[in-house]
Amino acid sequence: MPRAIILYEIDSSFGPNIIAEYYLKQDDKILPAILKEFSDKHVKKELFDATIFKDDNRYFSKKINAESLNKDNLYLSFILQEGEDIVSLKSIFENIEEKTVQNFTNDKNKMNEFLQNALNSIMSLLQKLQEPKIVKETINERTKKMLDDGKLTEARELIDMGEDIPEKLAAEVKSAENFLNNEFYRKAKKSFLKAAEFADLIQEEEIASFLKNKGEQVGLFPDLKKEQESLNKQLEKIFNDIDITQLNAYNNLIEPIDRLIEISHSFEDHELINNLTKLKNFSQRATLLVKDLNESDEKIREFIKRI
Repeated sequence: MPRAIILYEIDSSFGPNIIAEYYLKQDDKILPAILKEFSDKHVKKELFDATIFKDDNRYFSKKINAESLNKDNLYLSFILQEGEDIVSLKSIFENIEEKTVQNFTNDKNKMNEFLQNALNSIMSLLQKLQEPKIVKETINERTKKMLDDGKLTEARELIDMGEDIPEKLAAEVKSAENFLNNEFYRKAKKSFLKAAEFADLIQEEEIASFLKNKGEQVGLFPDLKKEQESLNKQLEKIFNDIDITQLNAYNNLIEPIDRLIEISHSFEDHELINNLTKLKNFSQRATLLVKDLNESDEKIREFIKRI
């Protein structure tokens, strides 16, 4: 579960501005520099979602579809817990996004409270996936209400399914996660979608939506692997063809490095993310040095002519 959730807007003139925020730890705080970097990624690079790894912390941000509010500049950002996978967060985002739009208000206190409830709902959903007992308790509460409302047939059907479906759901999710950890992505997708079907049977709509989204996310992994391999070859070629007398010699490395960093976040490859980030920093430094070298070379040639 994320340890913080932040709702913010990006103003075309003044940049990012926090609308509401909630932190599990009081000493946590998203830094203005992080929001500024997200702003650059979302606006200048036109990225719909973005991830930042800084000082052993991971941050995720994604644009909200807020057409119904006549807003095109709302974003949700999260500070992730250590070891938390970003695929799960992306998979639950749609549900949080919808509730954020439905509950949006200019009252900051109410929005802060909403974000707190949203974070708690994420925790509740993840607990349900791991504990069939919690799902059964939810089913019991739902069947009691059905009986009170006189819906006897529906209640009996739900009671019957509540006997074994929660265990089947938990087992299928565990199987899907094992496939994912062992990089059997197509099998993982199939298991996540099967688990979503179990969740639908017992009317756990949020769980079903989460599992469907996660299955679709994992289904993209084989293509991401291919793209990663292609970018690695592209990076190697750019490096081998570098002419340090050219002003943008090292700058051409930045775009493929940025994309490789984003892909690496999907695969939770933190060591690779760290190495790519350092490679990007040195490439940017080299770009500045080449620029200084070219400017110095021009001055040298100018003064030689004066001698």
